[in-house]
Amino acid sequence: MNHAPQAAKGKLGIWMCTALVVGNMIGSGVFLLPASLAQYGGASLIGWVITSLGAICLALVFARLATLLPHKAGGPYAYIHEGFGDFAGFLIAWGYWIALWAGNAALTVAGVSYLGVFFPRLNDSNLAAGATAIGLIWLVTWINSRGAQSSGRVAIVTTLIKLLPLAGVTVAGLLYLNPDFVQFNPQHKPLAEAIPATMALTLWAFLGLESASVPAGDVERPERTIPRATVLGTLIAAALYIASTVALQGLMPAATLAASAAPFADAARSLWGEWAYYAVGLGAVISCFGALNGWCLMQGHIPAAAARDKLFPAFFKRENAAGVPIVGLLLSTLLVTILLACKYAGGDSGVQIFEFVILLATATTLLPYAFCAMALLAVMLQRHRQFRPRDWLSPLAFSGGGFVFALWTIFGSGAEVVMWGVLLLLAGLPVYLWQLRENIVKA
Repeated sequence: MNHAPQAAKGKLGIWMCTALVVGNMIGSGVFLLPASLAQYGGASLIGWVITSLGAICLALVFARLATLLPHKAGGPYAYIHEGFGDFAGFLIAWGYWIALWAGNAALTVAGVSYLGVFFPRLNDSNLAAGATAIGLIWLVTWINSRGAQSSGRVAIVTTLIKLLPLAGVTVAGLLYLNPDFVQFNPQHKPLAEAIPATMALTLWAFLGLESASVPAGDVERPERTIPRATVLGTLIAAALYIASTVALQGLMPAATLAASAAPFADAARSLWGEWAYYAVGLGAVISCFGALNGWCLMQGHIPAAAARDKLFPAFFKRENAAGVPIVGLLLSTLLVTILLACKYAGGDSGVQIFEFVILLATATTLLPYAFCAMALLAVMLQRHRQFRPRDWLSPLAFSGGGFVFALWTIFGSGAEVVMWGVLLLLAGLPVYLWQLRENIVKA
């Protein structure tokens, strides 16, 4: 087996790209998902496996798009804008923006759930939990408004703090697994309903896989490195997700696991005592806070990128003295605040709120994913003279697989979530018409 060549100076090699994929995917999802999946028991593992295969198909779509369009910045929005034009580009930018701030709501809920390890009042009072969640998102917004950037060393430290407790509990859980606790389908739900539902939940843990599709100019031998790093990173994340789900289902009865607001911390306490409970809880809080801080600025930059292409209103381009697109940042956080206030005021538990908002974020992200699967073929059709018939075989396979997977997972999100996702997308149409009028007037 040949050793991979050393990456050129200033370029990203295979291991750095793989680390980027793993680091961006493993966020809050793995910390709360075992509780959400407990009602499905061992059947959730089928969902994990199918989701992993679908995620690999989608990751390969982004990898191929990155090599075909090496100078296009903006990820899914840029690719779809290239393949399908202005209207599709607007819809995807709008949907992706919704996914970002809805996802940040989920990160906030997860962080507050694990803060309950240290402040039990947060587990008992929706008012206290809601106020803490809203305070946390505005704190992170304030930090980002100052243009704060995480250094490489801080990123490494927070990643280690995140992964060590996860790996420790997972390995110990597999060693001390109680087979009596593991039930295949404890609530006897029809598999045709249970498996798509688990897929919709588990896909949340893979959101961010498109971050591997960095511009090809920043990667050493992008036509080889990006696809390999994407698949390898997705496999590493999938292995940790599946192993941790099995471990926790084998450590705690299904009913106990489903009711846990901090399943990894509770599992650690059952294994090693109170100190482990607090150690894992601290790791989860740091992980959620770090992920929230990293994604928060994105919710300002996506509408700003669309505004520069004259697809979003121009005010989204406004920057503060620190160079941060402040209008998009503040408006997004206001929407997160409204979503959190509505859900906490409704009396839902932390896990119920987490499930709803991750399903909403996932459903609105799956539309860009489905569009990207077809955008790859659209771009190839636009350049059809560059390709031989056999060059179409693998893109047709993973684009088709990714597209079908995205549609099936949208179905698994449930009628309520799909309804909200469609309504939020349709709410963008007046914005598009207004912007179209502005562009015509200024022409």
